[in-house]
Amino acid sequence: MFVILVYDFGEKRVGKALKICRKYLTWVQNSVFEGEITEGNLKKLKIELTKKMEKSEDSIILYSFSNTRYTHKEIIGLEKNVPTVFL
Repeated sequence: MFVILVYDFGEKRVGKALKICRKYLTWVQNSVFEGEITEGNLKKLKIELTKKMEKSEDSIILYSFSNTRYTHKEIIGLEKNVPTVFL
């Protein structure tokens, strides 16, 4: 499945959230990640993030799509994480 994850964590926890998300998804912009992920890895990601969050202050929003057939992505302005090709 394809997911878009957005989080808003307190300043002390934001670095930990970034590190966790980078293990599973591609960083797109500050506190925004996207990518293909298995159901099992999505479950792991949610567990890891909820352990680090302060539920009275932090939030996570997840958009999930069974496929990307009907999605369109448009970037206006600076693209923060340009894909690179390694040979």
